[in-house]
Amino acid sequence: MRRKYRIFGLTSQATRELTFPIDDHGTVKTVLKYFQETYGFNIQHTTLPCLQVGNQQRPNFLPMEVCKIVEGQRYSKRLNEKQITALLKVTCQHPQQRELDILQTVNHNAYHEDPYAREFGIRIDERLASVEARVLPPPRLKYHDSGREKDVLPRIGLWNMRNKKMVNGGRVKEWICINFARNVQDGAARSFCRQLADMCEISGMDFSKEPLLPPLCTRPEHVERALKAHYQDAMSALKPLGRELDLLIAILPDNNGSLYGNLKRICETDLGLVSQCCLAKHVFKTTQQYLANVALKINVKVCPVLWLLSTTNLVFVVLFLLYLMFTFLYSLGGREKYCTC
Repeated sequence: MRRKYRIFGLTSQATRELTFPIDDHGTVKTVLKYFQETYGFNIQHTTLPCLQVGNQQRPNFLPMEVCKIVEGQRYSKRLNEKQITALLKVTCQHPQQRELDILQTVNHNAYHEDPYAREFGIRIDERLASVEARVLPPPRLKYHDSGREKDVLPRIGLWNMRNKKMVNGGRVKEWICINFARNVQDGAARSFCRQLADMCEISGMDFSKEPLLPPLCTRPEHVERALKAHYQDAMSALKPLGRELDLLIAILPDNNGSLYGNLKRICETDLGLVSQCCLAKHVFKTTQQYLANVALKINVKVCPVLWLLSTTNLVFVVLFLLYLMFTFLYSLGGREKYCTC
């Protein structure tokens, strides 16, 4: 008889080493012997662990070779780095390729011949809808006058911070760093923080070169205790001076599971502290482009003004926003709805 079980984990021992009690007198039997005597089945892969489908009080071990995973199950845990990369490669397609895939799917599924769609009077066209649109000219962005490039015109939505300075750089005078990655040594963490601080200053921020306290190295499972303890140490030094802690830089393992979410929750809800997370792989392979991107993210969090719109584009932008506003208000005509702008 086929049964369904919920898998709770894998055994720490190999199948050939596993035993379990068969009565209340303490008699035990090996998993290998049980399957051979009960089902006449000789387990081949004895060095593999078993699936744990029971609990601590009543363990239930199933060799993997006698089980099949039920298809169509949703995986709710965080994907690892390789899985995320593979997913992005599949989903990030050129428009022409995406269009071709959609048309092939519609053709293959033959929606126009579906009896259920016909029964409800639903008709699905085999062609994509054609929508008239305009490509709006990009506005010229103005940066700080002290930079080598004072303004920039984005090309196909892209530009960088090379030779530019933020028009209103943020101020980060007091900051700390916590390293949760075991493979990142103290020296590497210090060097990374120093490079990031230099990039923030080059980009136009008022950023202190050294952290308030030496970087703290701790384990991911101690995230709450480490965050609160390091925060209290920093505030003990700052409170007598009437200053506040501006930023936490956290170095996370590449495969960090729930660590990122827990860290953000504690910083934002318990401590009220701005945080910036960086993965360990970027500590070892630091590039100027990556540091510039992180500097932009930090500045947005402490001072959300990176650039201004050039005055030559302001009239166009204001008229466009007014057009959107009045289009929205017009669409509400005849309805009992209210809108404030």
